[in-house]
Amino acid sequence: MTGLPIPLAILAIIISGITIFLQRLFPFALFSKKDPPPLIHFIEKYMPSLIIAILIVYTLKDIEFASFPYGAQYFVSIAITAVLHILFKNSFVSIFGGTVTFMVLQHFITGAA
Repeated sequence: MTGLPIPLAILAIIISGITIFLQRLFPFALFSKKDPPPLIHFIEKYMPSLIIAILIVYTLKDIEFASFPYGAQYFVSIAITAVLHILFKNSFVSIFGGTVTFMVLQHFITGAA
């Protein structure tokens, strides 16, 4: 048998659980008695948009514009994601809709099985 022995696996799970619990507890323990600093408010307000912008740039960085399909599936999927988010204001619907759109277009455009 290869792999981690059962006692060590259980110990790793327990340590991971404690670590995750403490990470989740930290912000509540730190900010429970006072108002968060202005930096936290700034991060809370602008970070989601910044992350989405970074993800879009990362998604589009390897597109070959010189050959078919010229990145069409990427741009159509981004547009569908934006439209769904504007219409429904629900991240799950927009992310799921954009992902499904991309996968369907990728399958039909490239002929992937």
